[in-house]
Amino acid sequence: MNLLPKDGTVEYWNDLISESNSDDYLHALLRTIDWRKDELYMFGKKIITKRKVAWYGDNPFEYTYSKSTKRALPWTDELQELKTIIENKTGDTFNSCLLNLYHTGSEGMGWHADNEKELLIHGAIASLSFGAERKFVLKHKETKEKVELILQHGSLLMMKGTTQDHWLHRLPPTKKVTSPRVNLTFRTIDTP
Repeated sequence: MNLLPKDGTVEYWNDLISESNSDDYLHALLRTIDWRKDELYMFGKKIITKRKVAWYGDNPFEYTYSKSTKRALPWTDELQELKTIIENKTGDTFNSCLLNLYHTGSEGMGWHADNEKELLIHGAIASLSFGAERKFVLKHKETKEKVELILQHGSLLMMKGTTQDHWLHRLPPTKKVTSPRVNLTFRTIDTP
């Protein structure tokens, strides 16, 4: 079922992965991923985020956002397993994954669209969540209409088609959440 009223497609599975398996994946990802503080450039200034990130893929793809470039690391066993689960569920294929580690609810993400030049135009983005439940908000770029949902432990959110053209999304900070959340966003880098 499409959660958007128009101009794109967003689908959600609240329990793609069982709670016990989600617990295992969360602990493995916290332990095995090469987490780094993210570096962004905003208004001409370099900003180091509290949130940590990692970039993995089929090849050492380069990916640039907010004027910061990352080179993909080879898949870990857990990432390869999760990629296969998502591809089997959705029928889409992915060649890379940007991971985010939010230590507490005080760390969030502002309004943005995933429309970097390296990404396949209108390609699907599969967002897998482990750990703390967090609110996720989409906002139409023109009408400002909003769609909100809670991303649960072991859930999958898919953004497809023209969603990135017409909608922004964000993860608002909250003081109510004190435990970590790991978010895996499987993507497709457009290769010649």
